[in-house]
Amino acid sequence: MAFVTHEVNGVVFLTSTLLSGVPHGFSTRRGGVSRPPWDSLNLGPSRGDDPDAVKENYRRFCAAVSGVYHAPTDSAAPQSEAANGVGRSEIDSRRAVLAKQVHETTVRPVTAGDAGKGLYRERDFTADALITDVPDLPLVVFSADCGILLLHDPVSGAVGAVHAGWRGCAGGIVEKAVRQMERQYGADAPSLRAAIGPCIGPCCFETDADVPDAMRKALGTDAEPYLVRRGVKWHVDLAGLNRLWLIRAGVPEENIDVCGICTACHPEDYWSHRKMGEARGVQTALIMGEAAE
Repeated sequence: MAFVTHEVNGVVFLTSTLLSGVPHGFSTRRGGVSRPPWDSLNLGPSRGDDPDAVKENYRRFCAAVSGVYHAPTDSAAPQSEAANGVGRSEIDSRRAVLAKQVHETTVRPVTAGDAGKGLYRERDFTADALITDVPDLPLVVFSADCGILLLHDPVSGAVGAVHAGWRGCAGGIVEKAVRQMERQYGADAPSLRAAIGPCIGPCCFETDADVPDAMRKALGTDAEPYLVRRGVKWHVDLAGLNRLWLIRAGVPEENIDVCGICTACHPEDYWSHRKMGEARGVQTALIMGEAAE
């Protein structure tokens, strides 16, 4: 398992080999049309950016992910030359469902009636995790340092997208998403595949004692390896803690892929709230289930 970097028509994004069975992608800043300070592939519709620019960014991102997913595996063509897949659906940005994130632990089952909410229709709900078993319905969560995860159950076909910053992590949103997928769609944790995208790393996630205390309260002594004190501050491994929640939920370790890129260390490629404050865009994680052929 590994994360792979792609560039399609200037759009740069990552995929996980563990999720190769479904269209998905973790975006970067590169390949969009937004002007500073949102340059260039800003996918946040509530950041003050030109709405038409954000819609065009989604169109480009979805087309790029579709191109890589549909490209023949035995083709020697470069990744920038998208190929049409037979019997597979393109990702339609007009159907994407965008989470309205509030750093809580609500898991939202998404239906066909939610298509387009957040970009082309009003978001009439708040949730930090989206799950669905509806084919051709892209789910999107945002980040500018927080953890973002994608889930796929190849047995039931259900997919999920989770925003898990430190508050959501401490609240157990990752495990809640897994349990909801089991109850709602008959998914089975041991069969789930999970990919944890770029987020702030322990090198840069420096906090006071409140964050470690919240993790210990939620996870007990299991949290200790992910909490390191340096002087008066603590350094927190957010991706590691979210991975721990997946394991606790029953997802096998070999079914979990961790990107390992720190968003704060790479502001040229990712937005970081720590580095940029509010004058920035956001990157996303997107996943879409498909109908059986």
